[in-house]
Amino acid sequence: MDQCKTCNKPLTVIIDWVEEADDSDQSSVSLENEVPDSVELQYAYEMTQCPCCSKDVLNHAASEEEQILCNVKNEGGLQEGFDILPILREESYLKAFPEERKARAFLEFCAAGDVGAILDLVKGREDEDEESSMNPSGNPEGAAKPIDVLRYQDPLGSLDTGLHVAIRNGQEDVVWLLLLLASSLEPHRFPSNVTQPAEILGAVREDQTGKVDVRVLENVERRTAEQLAQKLGGKWESWSADGLLKPVWDGILPIVFKEMAPSSS
Repeated sequence: MDQCKTCNKPLTVIIDWVEEADDSDQSSVSLENEVPDSVELQYAYEMTQCPCCSKDVLNHAASEEEQILCNVKNEGGLQEGFDILPILREESYLKAFPEERKARAFLEFCAAGDVGAILDLVKGREDEDEESSMNPSGNPEGAAKPIDVLRYQDPLGSLDTGLHVAIRNGQEDVVWLLLLLASSLEPHRFPSNVTQPAEILGAVREDQTGKVDVRVLENVERRTAEQLAQKLGGKWESWSADGLLKPVWDGILPIVFKEMAPSSS
């Protein structure tokens, strides 16, 4: 059994699942099973240093990108050569800025094309904002302001918006949804096969007055979503030709995001 090099406790996790009984007259049975949950560094942690031998665990790929390669063993089996550094950086960032956890989940949903999850998250944020407005004491002076997830820019991923992420991952349904919820694209530009399902799912465009059109926002490469689509080509060529992603500047200043605070040594 693998043990933690720092505390010497077993590296396991308890997994709950329900096993259906063979006899239809019997109810299903809830089971618990202890499975491995271990990360083995291939080289020898602070984030880049082993707590046991103090060796540097960073690898440098051919692209000169830093990596921490490890072997991950859990309920899904063994995965060798897994780069865990992006996860460590994200968790370190979220420890400093926990209010951005939902916004980062939003970006993951955009990449995966999960329209239902995006709507649930956005509507959940709207409910929270409404509660805060009804209960001013719930948001004391100095507390972090609610994050506009529709216009959130990833400080760990080149300042991409959800629109950039959806385009990069070929998710046309998500692009339509974000244009509906976070842009000033004229209503007549949306096809019925987009608007009708959106209405059924409860996707309603709010008044965009005073809000930044998501198509205006640039990533760290100074590319708007339209410019990214032009670079990628393929299915996005028709989007660019039709002007659906064309930035519409209304004089509203884009949002400025904080940088990740340096970790203390």
